[in-house]
Amino acid sequence: MFDVSIVIPAFNEEHRVLPTLERLHAFLAAQPYSWEIVVVDDGSTDRTCGVVALAMARIPNLSLVRQSPNRGKGAAVRRGMLAARGAVRVMCDADGSMPPEQLPRLLAPIARGDVPIAIGSRYAPGASTDAKQPWWRVAWSRLANRVIQRSLVPGIRDTQCGFKAFTAPVAIALFRVARIDGWAFDLEVLALARRANIAIAEVGVAWRDDRRSRVNPLKDLWKVVREAMTIRRNLRRGRYSLPSAA
Repeated sequence: MFDVSIVIPAFNEEHRVLPTLERLHAFLAAQPYSWEIVVVDDGSTDRTCGVVALAMARIPNLSLVRQSPNRGKGAAVRRGMLAARGAVRVMCDADGSMPPEQLPRLLAPIARGDVPIAIGSRYAPGASTDAKQPWWRVAWSRLANRVIQRSLVPGIRDTQCGFKAFTAPVAIALFRVARIDGWAFDLEVLALARRANIAIAEVGVAWRDDRRSRVNPLKDLWKVVREAMTIRRNLRRGRYSLPSAA
């Protein structure tokens, strides 16, 4: 078993995934713990798989999991978390918006034994960015979080930041029962953690804005709201079965 697994979901990321892998490798190679990187290709139609396969020749402990056809980011992260072999499992986006240097900050609450889940936050104390986001992205994120906080995970400032860490037992317990394949998968996992009384630390992180974001403010906000309603209905009807060990 590795100490840390980095799980990266990727869909048509032939241009962004390699720089992210190279930066991760440069950082992780200097760390005292063992690690692996798991890229989950979510049915890409470009050269994403080929790019990762070539990178595997020079980056140790890099593996590629193929998921076909395209099912969504949630399905890709879920598959990666269950395929990973790390004692701590971290999800991170293929665009490299979270610099690898932020990893120790994210892992600190877990390393101290304070919590089994640590989530990166763009709004918690200590958060910073290298550039001002477009107004529509700020509005989208804040509105989505407001809807989400009131309905499922009150008190968490940023449910959608793509930088989250879980101990292996908690990752397995949560992702085995999670169902959402789309944008709101992190919301589902956090709501399940709350339902199981699993502690969560929200960590302010420094992040980089990628202007090539694929977020569609109206279409994707509706998807998040719709999936949030599905999660709430599933919870109310007892459709999730969390192990008592969680």
